Formats: sequence, structure tokens, C-alpha cells
Amino acid sequence: MELTNIPHLASSSSFIFSSCTCRNRRTGKTLIRSFAAGSRCSADSSCSEPIAQQNVDSLSATSGPANTHCYRRRDFAAVALLPFILPHVDTASAAEPYDGSVIQNGVRNVLTKVKAAGVLRLVFHDAGTFDIGDKSGGMNGSIIYEVDRPENTGLSKPLKILRKAKEGIDQVQQVSWADLIAVAGAEAVALCGGPEIPVRLGRLDSSTADPIGKLPEETLDIVALKTSFGKKGFSIQEMVVLSGAHTIGGKGFGNPNAFDNTYFKILLEKPQPTSSGMPIGLPTDWALTKDDECLRWINIYAEDQGKFFTDFRDAYTKLVDSGASWRTA
Repeated sequence: MELTNIPHLASSSSFIFSSCTCRNRRTGKTLIRSFAAGSRCSADSSCSEPIAQQNVDSLSATSGPANTHCYRRRDFAAVALLPFILPHVDTASAAEPYDGSVIQNGVRNVLTKVKAAGVLRLVFHDAGTFDIGDKSGGMNGSIIYEVDRPENTGLSKPLKILRKAKEGIDQVQQVSWADLIAVAGAEAVALCGGPEIPVRLGRLDSSTADPIGKLPEETLDIVALKTSFGKKGFSIQEMVVLSGAHTIGGKGFGNPNAFDNTYFKILLEKPQPTSSGMPIGLPTDWALTKDDECLRWINIYAEDQGKFFTDFRDAYTKLVDSGASWRTA
């Protein structure tokens, strides 16, 4: 372990490894002393030689008579004080570096395009509990305690998929649920043709479920929807671009396995229910079309898929960092 965090000690008061070459003590043994470099040996009044600073590696193994050693009480006191002067380094709490590729490969081994939408939904339901007001919820892996809630119906399957990935990853390095879900969502987007999204690692998991009632309900009107996202720190533009995640899955917005801007194009078309009588999308999807600012962003993303990808990447990064607690090195 390298003690790179130990602060520099001023030479006027530092404890150094020193040796004296005065005639009466030529034992060949370097002594640990509390003198400053350049000071005079006080062990013998007849000695006028300066004390030379030595490197710890220069300590000789040569032995000598015990009565020739210049050990003084103050020398032992100086050495005894070292643990109180140097900062304590808790190696148990020091975080070891993550290899992100291990997590990515673990996810890729279990993820398919058909499973991508469910995995991406896990991200939204874990991070979506964040409340900027009381700093509760967020991307903390608590979704593993919340799958039985009505709003999380259907999430047990993608959670089971990631649990299998986690078992393999943990054999190489430990990964938190929060990091795993964040990476898995990004991989799901990329697998379906969406943007590559870099994900910061080091999130800590919660040991309890998040408060209930924090996720936006599917039946909210546009006023309530904007209020809900606002409480999570998201702008109207971010709310619209994140809603574009519904472009994959079985909500009727084009190819369920293709991450593209079809979601916004269909919102502008305002189609009728499908031939099976099932409505396309959720009430909150169509609520976006009732607001002028939301509609402006829908038009922008319907015309420019590249802009959608760029803005989604940024909003996703903000989402998976929301409310996260981080490991410290």
C-alpha cells in the first residue's frame, strides 16, 4: 500500500531517519531519530558532525555491541509519537478500482433486444423515486425491495435477468445493484441501436426500500406530470426526451426492438387505437402533446434523431446519477 495521502512534514519539525558518524558510535547501524536534517548530534558533546538524512532503505543489517547504540529516551518517544502524527489509513474502507468492461460483458451475456425494454424500465423505476426536496430515493438499487408494488408490476423478470448477470460479475469483482442497473440500461439502449452512453461507476446500494408514491403515475395530466418531473430536478425538455425511451417495448411506437425517434413521429400523427383495440402508449405519452413547450421538443426530436440521441444520453446520465451515494477512494 502506498501512503500517498500522508501530508508533507516540514523539515524543521519532521522525524527523519538519521545517522551519526562520530568516532565513539561507528557501529554501522542507522538510528531512527527526531532530529532535523543538518542539526548536530547531542548524544556526545565532543561530536560536531551534522546528522545526515538517510533513506529508510539504507538501514544496515550490521550488528554491533548493545552498549554502543545511541538510543536515548527522547528517540524512543519520537518513534512512539509517529502513529499519532501520521494520519490513519483505513484500508478496509478504501475502494478498489472498478473494471467497467467486466460489468458490461456480464450484462451482454444475458441481454437480448427482446429483454431490453424491461431492463431499461428498471432504470426508470429505480432512479425515478428521487425527490430533490428531501433528497430521498434515486439510483440506489432499492428496486430489488420494491418489485411487489403495483407500479412495478412486470419488473421481476428483468430483475431476474440481471441477478444472473450479477452472480457472474461478483465472482470477478463486486458490483452494486445501482451500478449494474445503470450500466444495463445503457447497454439496452445501445443494443437496440440507440446512443452509446458512458456510465460513471461507484454507486452504493440502499439497504431499504424507497418511500412509496414517488414515481410519476401513468394517468397524470400534463400539469401534474411537469410538477412530478420538476420535483426530481428535470426540465420540460428532459422530461420529453426521457419519455422517448418508450420507443422500445410493446407500447406500439414502431419496432419494439429499435431505439429511434419513431416515438415522437407517432405522437405527432396522433394515431387511432391499434386493430386489436389497444391504445398506443400511455396517457402520459399523449399528455405531452397538450403542452406547447413539450410539443416544440416533440417536433425537434421527430425531425432530428441525432439531436434526440445526444439529449437522451445527457438526460440518462443525469437520471442514473440522481440521488446516488458514491464510494470514496
